[in-house]
Formats: sequence, structure tokens, C-alpha cells
Amino acid sequence: MELRTFHHHLLQGFMLLSFISNCCARFVVEKNSLTVTSPEKIKGTHDSAIGNFGIPQYGGSMAGVVVYPKENQKACKSFGDFGISFKSKPGSLPTFVLVDRGDCFFALKVWNVQQAGASAVLVADDIEEALITMDNPEEDSSSAKYIENITIPSALIEKTFGETLKKAISGGDMVNVNLDWREAVPHPDDRVEYELWTNSNDECGVKCDMLMAFVKDFKGAAQILEKGGYTQFTPHYITWYCPQAFTLSRQCKSQCINRGRYCAPDPEQDFSSGYEGKDVVIENLRQLCVFKVANETNRPWVWWDYVTDFQIRCPMKEKKYNKECADVVIKSLGLDAKKIEKCMGDPDADMENPVLKEEQDAQVGKGSRGDVTILPTLVVNNRQYRGAVLKAICAGFEETTEPAVCLSGDVETNECLENNGGCWQDKAANLTACRDTFRGRVCECPLVDGVQFKGDGYSHCEPGGPGRCKINNGGCWHESQNGSAYSACLDNGDVKCQCPPGFKGDGVKSCEDIDECKEKRACQCPECSCKNTWGSYECTCNGDLLYIRDHDTCISKSGTEVRSAWAAMSVILIGLAMAGGGAYLVYKYRLRSYMDSEIRAIMAQYMPLDSQGEVPNHVSNDRA
Repeated sequence: MELRTFHHHLLQGFMLLSFISNCCARFVVEKNSLTVTSPEKIKGTHDSAIGNFGIPQYGGSMAGVVVYPKENQKACKSFGDFGISFKSKPGSLPTFVLVDRGDCFFALKVWNVQQAGASAVLVADDIEEALITMDNPEEDSSSAKYIENITIPSALIEKTFGETLKKAISGGDMVNVNLDWREAVPHPDDRVEYELWTNSNDECGVKCDMLMAFVKDFKGAAQILEKGGYTQFTPHYITWYCPQAFTLSRQCKSQCINRGRYCAPDPEQDFSSGYEGKDVVIENLRQLCVFKVANETNRPWVWWDYVTDFQIRCPMKEKKYNKECADVVIKSLGLDAKKIEKCMGDPDADMENPVLKEEQDAQVGKGSRGDVTILPTLVVNNRQYRGAVLKAICAGFEETTEPAVCLSGDVETNECLENNGGCWQDKAANLTACRDTFRGRVCECPLVDGVQFKGDGYSHCEPGGPGRCKINNGGCWHESQNGSAYSACLDNGDVKCQCPPGFKGDGVKSCEDIDECKEKRACQCPECSCKNTWGSYECTCNGDLLYIRDHDTCISKSGTEVRSAWAAMSVILIGLAMAGGGAYLVYKYRLRSYMDSEIRAIMAQYMPLDSQGEVPNHVSNDRA
């Protein structure tokens, strides 16, 4: 069967599910109030439909002046091309731009108006009909660039009301309106019940990235509200079923569990590589069971910790989106893994899974809530909403019953106080990787006294670089006994932990004393007597023998003394001999010099030397 044919029939199955849903419920349009405050002749309050993009100001209101552009009235092109700007001057009311429906996506109209500097958009319907929700276009590379960046609110108004506004503006009237979202959320009592329809898939592009970012950012506020008893939160996950005729096909087997009953699209839209849709269904099921088990122990807020930690530690891109990684996260949060496994059941069984069956039933709208078809979807007090979640929840409280978190801009709690936030810690050294932030806790290895710890922050952190041995002995073994202390930490080189001499072990968890005597590593001479000590040994010799540790041998103490005396005497004799020899040489030199002088004097009297003149003869010459 061709993949195209399969998708066609699968779509038919999804349409059948939608038909079944619509027979019992209807899609509910989210509305807010729009009041014209001037001119007097058109004053009044009208309904408008909230757009399914941008950020509705749930619980708030906004006043502004309505303008209707003379060019680009459908806002399908950039207003910059026409030299038009709607940016309000300092001190003036915000600008609400009225545009016509048609020719392009609602979201593109709002984006173009936002880029021109307006504060809100009113879209006038082009036919007479009941209000509808302005939805996102099908995501593609071009629309994804602006959908996630739309920040201004938008509303669809009825055609007749739109014509009334246009007529007043063309007649020169200043049209002031007030958009009010305060009544958009039902607020019957002092506790808000809300649901978040989400997904564990992190490889579906911009939508998944936005969903993951929302869960991470909103976690802190959600946990405060839940711990304080202000809210009752329930997570939900959308699943589909595979048409009966294709439950045994390769595509259904890769996307579904329980014989095609619960399916999810292939994360990468590629059946031949990467993760499969059934991997997503199984993780969604696990996250539902995490919530159920945490809720049984009156800690439903732990679900937020699990989904954010799983997102960080087990991403698809790193090939960690699996049970092994999930189990590590579950353990770090102190959850009962066996109860979670029991809750999940057997994904290969040809039978209904009660947890996922309940989810499929919940997708069908009931009462004032429409069917859930879009991710993410927030349901507050049984009404669907999207956009500013905290404002939507806070708008759901009865007036004067709002918790403090709704009345201030601060959402702060120290999540590291409970179970150390599921992060790494060293209780003995009073060190932790848990760091509390405005958005919730993060698990990051700490920096202590200039030494940076390295690791994943959840299950492992160890000091690195120079000075590491000063911090908890660098995570290596260390112990003290009887006044002696040893450490296996090395402050340089590739080896970080190594048992010191006299010990053996891994250097991290343990170092055991080596019994040099038993293992015959020392004190092995015949006259030696060995005694093992912690980290070393003691060796003594019999009788008057002395132990020489460097040579592991015993020598006689008396022999040593005699040898020492003879050595000293030898040094003295050698010294005397050298002194005597020196004196003799000096004496001999002086004696020889003296004799040479005398001889030369005597010789000079009898014969002239080569170096002096003839000596006159003073002896008389008598003749007869």
C-alpha cells in the first residue's frame, strides 16, 4: 500500500473521529467584549471573537482609537510599502487598526499591522454570519516566521458592526473603543480548574519549541498556584486511532500502540529514520502516569518538574528520548517507578488502555467547551483559551479571591528546598547543583571558591581544574585514622583520583590499606620482623641489628660504630698526611731556594757569570 493511500485513509479515520465528536459537542468560539465609547451616535457594546494567535489580555482591558487605512485595507501587504505607520505618539491613545477580511490569512493581516506599530487589530467580516475563531494557517516555512512573533491582540467583528465603524471614521468622527477581556473567563469561585493539552514530541518544529518554552517558563507560577491550593491542574495528551483496515500496516505499527488504538504522527515525518509515532504515544502515556502517581501522594506539581527535566535531559536530537533516560528523571524526583510502570500497562496488548481511553474521551467537547483539536490548548474553568496563560488563570478567580501571585509581577519560590529540586548534591560538603530562579529551579553544577564543578547537574558533578583538591578532596577518597590523613586526589595530570602509596582501590569510592607484611612487599630479610600499620608498615630487626628501610635489610649496630670510628680516624690521618706533605713541600722549596742563592754567590767569586761583567783582580803581581 502506498504511503499516500495510507494517509488518505488515516485522514478519513481522523475525520470520522471528528464527526463523532461533533455529534456530541461543538467548537466554542472564544469571545471578548468590545465597547464603543464615542461618538455618541454609535455607542454600545458588541461581541468579538478572539484570534487563535497573538496574546489576548485575559483579565484586562485596552482602550484605543480606531483607524481605517485608505490603502492596503485587507492588510495582505506590508504597510511600509505604502509609507503608512500606526505607531502612537507619546501620551496618545493606542491605535486599533480596522481591516477587511479576505485574500490572505488572518495571522498575516495581524502581523503586517503589528509591524506598522499598531496596538490591536479589528478584522471586519465580509459576510453576514455568526462569529468564528480566526485560526492559524497551516504551518510552513513562511508563516512560521511571523506566527510565533505576533504579540498584539486581534478580534473578528461582524460585518454590520464593521460597516458602522467605517462610516463613522469616513465621516470624520474620532472612534474610541474599549476591548475588554475581564469577562472572557468564567470566574465562579476562589479556585480555578484548568487543563493543559500538550505533547512530549520535541521535533515538530516551531510549535513544539514554543510549547516546550511555555512549559519551562510557566512551571514556577503553576507550582505556586498548585501548592497553595489555588488551582486544580490536569495535563492531557491528544491521541488518534488508526482505521481498522490498516492496523496491521507498517505505518500504523510504527505510529500506534495497543493494535492501532492510540497513535501519534511520526516526529520527523519520516517513517524510515529517527523516532516513531508510537515512541511519542508511550512517553505521553508515561507523563500521564507520572501525574497520576504524583497526585496520589498529594504532589501533583511534580509533573512540571518531570516534563521540564525530561525535555532537558532526554531530547530526541541526542537520541535520549527513551525509557532509560525517563527512569533516571523519575528516580531523581523520588517518584515510584513501579507504580508508573503498572499505570502504563502493556503497549503491545490488543486491548484498551484505560488511561489513554480516558484521554480520547476528554478530547470531545462537553457543555461550553469545544473539541480539543489544536496543541497547545488551555482550558480554564471548562473554557478553551490560548495566549497569556497566567492572566487567563488569574482572570478565572472570583473577584477579591485572587492569590498574591496574580496581584504582583513576581512569581518566586525556592524549589530547591524540597528534595533538592531533584538535582545533584553532596550533603557531607553541603554542596548542591540546584539553583532557584524566577522561572523555577535549574540543575547546574556549582562554582565553589573559584573551582568549577562539571557534570550534568542532575546525577553527577565533580570539581575540575587547579585547586580541585581543596574542594571536598576533588570528589576522591579521603580518610583519617590515628592522627594520619590520606587523600587520593591529584591536583594535576590526567589521573584525577589515585590511591596514595600504601593503599589500593579506585581512588574515588575506596582505598584499602595494603598489608605489606602479608603480601611480602617489604621487611623480608631473614632477621626482619614485620608489623602492618594503616597506610604503611613497621619493620624491626632481631638482637642488636638495625633496619635500613631503603635497602630492606638489617645491619649490626656495633659494626656500624666500628666502621664509623675507622672512617673518622681515616679522615684525621688523611688530613694530617696532607698537612705534613704540604709543609714538607714548602720546606723543600725554601731550602732549595736558599742553597741556589749561596751557590750562585760562591760561583760568582771564581768565574764570571754570563749575566755580569768581569770582576777586577785586586791581587798584587810581585816579580823577582
